[in-house]
Amino acid sequence: MVVPAVAISTIMGALNGYVLTKWRFPGHTLVFGLMLFACFIPFQSVLLPMATILGSLGRFGMTLQNATGWNFGFGNPTVNLVFVHVVYGLGFTTLFFRNFYEAFPTELVRAAQVDGASFFQIFRRIMLPNSLPIIVVTVIYQFTNIWNDFLFASAYAGTGDTMPMTVALNNVVNTSTGVVEYNVNMAAAMIAAVPTLIVYILAGRYFVRGLMAGAVKG
Repeated sequence: MVVPAVAISTIMGALNGYVLTKWRFPGHTLVFGLMLFACFIPFQSVLLPMATILGSLGRFGMTLQNATGWNFGFGNPTVNLVFVHVVYGLGFTTLFFRNFYEAFPTELVRAAQVDGASFFQIFRRIMLPNSLPIIVVTVIYQFTNIWNDFLFASAYAGTGDTMPMTVALNNVVNTSTGVVEYNVNMAAAMIAAVPTLIVYILAGRYFVRGLMAGAVKG
């Protein structure tokens, strides 16, 4: 669940930031303002609307599957959670990349256009290779939020092997036997924390560098 959600939200956030800074269009300020506003919407307020949307997508996916024979994944608890985290995290990833690309030299983009580079060629060959610091920031932020999420996980996750780590950890800690096994709880908590620790150890040195890279203009 975490890997596709982080990858999709990061790529889409980079594209949004690229468009909002280097390919400005009428109303781009309003679009960015709405996406920025989405960052302040509480998790709790979107539970019911998101459940309605997921139900509609599930019915749509079943219709397509019956018509084409292909399983599009809508209705699968893991796919639902990936969709939820991508949608909710898109405002934050767009904000990060937009601020970073705002300080990126526009002359490089214009020179690439003069040389005949297309929209996606500029994005793939110029913008992304120079975006490693902010990509690391986005990955750490999204990975931590998605891995540690409990509200969406408990609301939209399935049972058994489809449960996210936080829901499974909660089920381990809240025992029904009345006997608290602290050694088991501690071991489960440590196992759940290992992936986040690995991400911080491997990419932590780039985190502050990426934040500062998009903080200063001029």
